[in-house]
Amino acid sequence: SVDGYAFSFKEWQSNKKLKISGAIPAGSKNPVTLPPHHAIRIFTGAPVPDGADTVVMQEKVTIENNELIIHDESLVAGNNFRKKGSEIQVNSIALEKDTVLSPAAIGFLANVGHAAVTVYPNPSISIIITGNELQQPGNPLQYGEVYDSNSSTLISVLHQLNLNKVEVVYVIDKAELITEALAKALQKSDVVLLTGGVSVGDYDFVLQGATACGVQKLFHKVKQRPGKPLYFGKKENKLVFGLPGNPASVLTCFYQYVTLALGKMSRRKKILQTIRAPLAKTFQKNTNLTHFLKGYYDGKSVMPLDAQESFRLSSFAKANCLIQIDEDVTISKEGEFVDIHLLPG
Repeated sequence: SVDGYAFSFKEWQSNKKLKISGAIPAGSKNPVTLPPHHAIRIFTGAPVPDGADTVVMQEKVTIENNELIIHDESLVAGNNFRKKGSEIQVNSIALEKDTVLSPAAIGFLANVGHAAVTVYPNPSISIIITGNELQQPGNPLQYGEVYDSNSSTLISVLHQLNLNKVEVVYVIDKAELITEALAKALQKSDVVLLTGGVSVGDYDFVLQGATACGVQKLFHKVKQRPGKPLYFGKKENKLVFGLPGNPASVLTCFYQYVTLALGKMSRRKKILQTIRAPLAKTFQKNTNLTHFLKGYYDGKSVMPLDAQESFRLSSFAKANCLIQIDEDVTISKEGEFVDIHLLPG
């Protein structure tokens, strides 16, 4: 593990002087056997010769008449010598199943000679943005239009989770076009996220399109705010989420539901960490719905932010957590502990 001299510690103890013979550079292909009562010049990364069990750093020796004189009072047998099997033993498990392949884990596998392993791939994702009223940011708004923020939000949060196989499609509110877009997405992606069109209005065609594409509805509508119209279905092993159109609803439902599915598909640990924290101020609600409030946690207490409406992202942009106020709770008082879901940083 260092530039220096390799030798037998026992022989050095008995004589304190060793003859120097030869040198071994890193990458040497020819096995060497060290003669008795000799040391050999050796360099970092080189194979230690048979007969040697210790290496002394070159800075701690002097050479006199081609003899090695060691000046290292702390030297012990095995110093600076990487033994076979010290990284991993034969027949032991390198990485357990479901281990996340971090850069270090990938490097470790390469370090023990594995060029490839079987993995759970990250799912491919299609995003279908529906709505006649949507305009792309950067263009002037016409009467009756609003800017589309849902595609930017979803792409960003997916990239934040290292999910990069993402395709976005924009569709106006026509049943046949939404059905066609969903059918194509189901052919190429593992997960389809639709935004808008999941209620029961005259221009809400997501449910109709899902049925036409053979998607099995698993549930539609959840007793929560924001995100009550949420839809979830599957076709074979493909998952379909119909997210409400309002921006805060989209992101809340993504964090609370979509991340769980993505985590199971790719065997990730739970993406949102849930802890309990005291409220910094009292919150009261008058509906029997579970509320997910945009909040800010400072490490001690959690503050419900202003602008909780489902169309508003200004508070979400400042939030670092979602505060869960359960369905049967009407008032949560200052200092009372609640569940909060910490958002990815």
